[in-house]
Amino acid sequence: MASVLVPVLYVGIVIGSLLVFSHFYRKRNTGKLYEPYFSSHPERDVYVTLLQQSDPPVHEALLKAALLRRAMTDVSRVVKLREDKPALQNLLQKGSIGDDLWNSLLQAEKELEAEILEVVAEANTFVEGWGGLIFQTAGEMLANEKMRGIYEDTSAARARKGQFYFHAAVLAAMQAHAQAQAQAKTQVQGRPAPTSMPEKPLGGLTPPGTGRPQSVVSSDGEGEPTRSPSKSPRKNRKRK
Repeated sequence: MASVLVPVLYVGIVIGSLLVFSHFYRKRNTGKLYEPYFSSHPERDVYVTLLQQSDPPVHEALLKAALLRRAMTDVSRVVKLREDKPALQNLLQKGSIGDDLWNSLLQAEKELEAEILEVVAEANTFVEGWGGLIFQTAGEMLANEKMRGIYEDTSAARARKGQFYFHAAVLAAMQAHAQAQAQAKTQVQGRPAPTSMPEKPLGGLTPPGTGRPQSVVSSDGEGEPTRSPSKSPRKNRKRK
């Protein structure tokens, strides 16, 4: 009997100590202020400021637009919390993060729930039943803005790519031109200087008085002697 009571008593003491510890831990953390998960809510502040303005009063269309912008911010925060919560829970179980960040996320969830209820109530003051549709409209507007941002980024990236290819083509052309000029200059410097050639007479004939006199060979093989030119008849007359 005593062997059975000892384990039961041990388990009861352990469970009781854990309950006491959790009670005091929660009591201590109840009044503790955690760092907000979201820094501020400027869209809510803008809507409240416009709603409180009375001189002159703000037009209803402007108030609706401000409330819709506020709902868009709430939708984006809901999406972020849904994406961050599983990852933070996994990190908390591994001990990679502290309890402060997890408690900050839980506090942000509670604040966001109250914010959504307030936006629904404000939307119903303008049009009855608009509170059930305002967040659907806000989600569609967020999707449209996201698609427009992707399209603008794609166009800008395409323009940047075109400019890059243009500059690359210009640079390649300049490099090719410089290489061609360098090769031409190298060929000109390495080419041997042309040798001076003797001037060739016109018609391929040698000028008179140059070269060896040729004799006319007769048919019998004997050459005819060259004759000296005869003197002019004037000189002969003078000698007489």
